[in-house]
Amino acid sequence: MQKYDFVVVGAGMFGATFARCATDKGKRVLVIEKRPHIGGNCYTENRDGIIFHKYGPHVFHTNSDPIWEFVNRFAQWEPYVTRTRVIAKQQPYSFPINLTTLRQLWDVSTPEEAIAKLNSVKVPNIEQDSIEGWTLANLGREIYDKFIYGYTMGKRPSTLTGQYS
Repeated sequence: MQKYDFVVVGAGMFGATFARCATDKGKRVLVIEKRPHIGGNCYTENRDGIIFHKYGPHVFHTNSDPIWEFVNRFAQWEPYVTRTRVIAKQQPYSFPINLTTLRQLWDVSTPEEAIAKLNSVKVPNIEQDSIEGWTLANLGREIYDKFIYGYTMGKRPSTLTGQYS
C-alpha cells in the first residue's frame, strides 16, 4: 500500500496548485478528480486547431513575477486586457469606475483633480449602511444616479430622499 503525505480531492485551481507545490517540496500527493482533466473550470480544449474554453472564458492577472513564472511552467498565457464599458443615459463610460470614467464625467486629468472633485460632490451626513448611502457619501449623487441606482434598484423611490431618480 502506497503512503501519501496529502490526499487532494479535486484538481481545480486550488487542488492542482497545492498538489504541485507540495510535490515540488518532496511530498507524496494523491489527487482524486472526477473529471477527465485538471484545472477545474479553467480548462481549455483544442478542437481542430481552435482553442475552446469548455466552461467559459478565463482570465488571469497578477503583478507578481514569481506567480507569473509559476503559472507559465504549465501553460502558455496570451496577453489580455479587459476593457469594460457601460452605457449610462445613452453615453458610454469606462467601467468599473476609474480615472478614465471620472475624466469622462468631469474632465479631470489627474488623480489629485479626481479626489478634489469627489470630495466636492460627496453628500454629507448620510448613513452608509446601504450601497446607496455609501455611494452618495463617498462618490456623490451623479455617480450614484448614473451607475448604481438603475442597476441595483430599478425604478423604486430612493430610501434616503423618497423621490424617484
